[in-house]
Amino acid sequence: MKHKVEKIGEVTIVAVNEEELDAGNADEFRREMAPVLKTCRQLVLDLSQVQFMDSRGCGAILSCLKHVSTSGGDLKLCRVTEPVLMVFELIRMDRICEIVSTREDAVQAFQNSSGQA
Repeated sequence: MKHKVEKIGEVTIVAVNEEELDAGNADEFRREMAPVLKTCRQLVLDLSQVQFMDSRGCGAILSCLKHVSTSGGDLKLCRVTEPVLMVFELIRMDRICEIVSTREDAVQAFQNSSGQA
């Protein structure tokens, strides 16, 4: 799978490098995210490559959210493709995870929320 991981300040951005995030690769995604999640509290998942997601893929993203939330952090999604956005809206995941247009918007959202403390 090999996702691209980068840091901007305290924010970790992971570009999911798969066209599908589903039952076939959700466990691999979780395994690859484990070391990333150990070192971050502010996580952005760039889903621009993902064209299909099923319930296992959604579950993998929610497990990332749970992990960062446990340590007082948060997760934001950016560059979500239309087919994936439709799934998120259908299952109301868009109410659980903040979805923003760009990586820059996601980083800015973290900086704005940390400045309000």
